[in-house]
Amino acid sequence: MSTLRFGVFEVMGPQVGGTYSWAHPLSAGERYADPDHWIRFARATEEAGFDFLFFAGGYGYPIIDGDLSEIAALRGINFGGMDPDYLIPLLAHATTHLGFVVTMPTGIDHPVQLARRFTTLDHLTGGRVGWNIVTGASQNAVADVFGHAEMVSHDTRYAMAAEFVELAVRMWETSWNDDALVMDRATGVFALPDRIHPLDFAGEHYASRGYFSAPPSPQRTPVLFQAGTSPTGRAFAAGNSECVFVQATTPERTAAAVADIRRRAEEAGRDGAALRLMAGMTVFVAETSERARELAAEFDALQTDEIVASLYAGNTGIDLLALDPDRTLHQVLDQGGPVGQMGTSNIERFLGDDAPTVREILDQLRGLGTRGFRVVGDGAEVADQIEALAAATGLDGFLIEPAFDAYDIEAFGRLVTPVLRARGRIAHGTPGETLRARMSGVPGAARLGGSHPVLSAVSA
Repeated sequence: MSTLRFGVFEVMGPQVGGTYSWAHPLSAGERYADPDHWIRFARATEEAGFDFLFFAGGYGYPIIDGDLSEIAALRGINFGGMDPDYLIPLLAHATTHLGFVVTMPTGIDHPVQLARRFTTLDHLTGGRVGWNIVTGASQNAVADVFGHAEMVSHDTRYAMAAEFVELAVRMWETSWNDDALVMDRATGVFALPDRIHPLDFAGEHYASRGYFSAPPSPQRTPVLFQAGTSPTGRAFAAGNSECVFVQATTPERTAAAVADIRRRAEEAGRDGAALRLMAGMTVFVAETSERARELAAEFDALQTDEIVASLYAGNTGIDLLALDPDRTLHQVLDQGGPVGQMGTSNIERFLGDDAPTVREILDQLRGLGTRGFRVVGDGAEVADQIEALAAATGLDGFLIEPAFDAYDIEAFGRLVTPVLRARGRIAHGTPGETLRARMSGVPGAARLGGSHPVLSAVSA
């Protein structure tokens, strides 16, 4: 059986997943600004056998009726976060082989700013960094905060993202020859000018002329992650990403999304099997099944319809509590609502001939938020469920979304990791290994493969 990949999904905020749990006695979410909290978290993640620690991020927040959702501020639901990228050097210094994935949007900074930031992070982590490429979240709030006249349309955001990624990859991969940096103290030579190349890029959305001044890092290009699962998002992921987060709904729908992304990658001239496809998962695990079910029930008791509606509105622009609970989301379409510009995949999943009512959507999303699959049990039961989901969906791994902060990660490492490792499903991390080598399974791999569309276009 193949090795599975595992990451931990986090935010530098009170809690993750658009659900409420930071006030639970087992959580330490109130310490989200404390560096010692994150050092403990990163070490627990590494010791538990995870491949990487993933930080979501963004400037948006849930909006209802044109203003900040009251419950978002009251309970800290996708509100109150800070920039996690500043934590990465600290956490890398406290660990030896754990990877770090940082979310940075494509529609706010210029590609040269992002490119230099990731080159710096890759140097400081010894090649253990990845970039989660997003076109934004809660785009209506982001548009307001940044003073934009209107929200950029969904497909335009992806067109901008494709150009953004192309320019950033060109900076990382083509600006410096491998032997350009000399750093010879005897001769005083820093670099060879004829081996550093200028860029002249003029796109529809971005342009750059001149030199990328940051010397190449161990990976040059960070490992490219992406999470969009709308049709446009899947096409973008298939053409650009190395690791893709697939929305976890039902095993059958997830399997269809996995197959579709791999097919699209093949059509783009890439090896679809080489992409690492992962989905979110919340794990309630304890020494006994009974205690694990109690933990899940304690978490569920904290959730409300108002929390569900706040998160859904922030993701899609649709306030579920303002709709007729006995009708489906088609009522939004009938009213000419904002369908199609925000949270496309989280809207389309509730449309169609078998569309649930709004009341059923609230019940389905209660305690789920942006979370994926849920598994509950003792260590062996959780391991069994993880393996069954991987087999049913074709996924390469899972992104664990803690309910109770570091407590969950430590419990996973104590109870689940030994079982999966004994079955050959978790690999041992190696100090000095790049994140690309770890995710690809190719020893010594550091550079972005030449089959990537950007590099193929450059070499053509």
